[in-house]
Amino acid sequence: MPDAWIVLLVAVFLILFAVPIVQQYMTRTRRLRAIRGLEKMRGTRVILLIHRQERIALLGIPLYRYIDINDSEEILRAIRLTPPDMPIDLIVHTPGGLLLSSEQIAMALQRHRGKVTVFVPHYAMSGGTLLCLAADEVAMDENAVLGPVDPRIGDYPAASILRVPHLKPPERIDDTTFILVDIAAKAQNQMREFVAGLLRDRMEAEQADHLARLLTEGTWTHDYPITPGQAREFGLPVTPTVPGEIYRLMDLFPQAMPRRPSVAYVPISYGEGEEK
Repeated sequence: MPDAWIVLLVAVFLILFAVPIVQQYMTRTRRLRAIRGLEKMRGTRVILLIHRQERIALLGIPLYRYIDINDSEEILRAIRLTPPDMPIDLIVHTPGGLLLSSEQIAMALQRHRGKVTVFVPHYAMSGGTLLCLAADEVAMDENAVLGPVDPRIGDYPAASILRVPHLKPPERIDDTTFILVDIAAKAQNQMREFVAGLLRDRMEAEQADHLARLLTEGTWTHDYPITPGQAREFGLPVTPTVPGEIYRLMDLFPQAMPRRPSVAYVPISYGEGEEK
């Protein structure tokens, strides 16, 4: 009898560990099938950059995602595997991330000969916006947003650090703050020049320089939402066309379910004239 219990416990543990692995495999298969279907429909290379709060397998540990070196390596590899004249569709859903990684991806997109379209179904903030600046077309949902790309030094915006010498006399500023001011000035200049370089291929130099200053010099807070209409006013190639297939693809990257859901609705589309 004890042997039977041991066998049962071992079987239960195997099932508990196997089920998440099988589920992950099935989800990955569905994602790849959906990506391939979208590629065939549009005749493009489809690349996804989607960051959500996920849970690790069985343990339910929250994993916060952002643009990192692994992302840039994978996207650069995908671009290398794409013929130079083949269009690229990049689907972006991210709060941002490492500046180096975002800049590497943006430069690779800008160098690609084929048309580059970035789709933003919900938001592409900070580093995500940097990728949009390198695109030939930015297809945004009417409620989607972009964001400023002003650099941060640690927890603080570079633009705010640069104001310190104007608000306090030098004798009241410690050496560490002076060092931060120097770093902030360099970071802001570098980011402004990088953004202007991305934009000069798509607009007049004067307009590109003005927009680069607007986006990098602390005009707004870092989480300020730039709407599609405002982005068009800036001269960015924004269009309101996001195919339904992209929303369905996003459904295959669900947010980690909290213990008590805060949003509920019937997940079907109500057409005109249908009974509600």
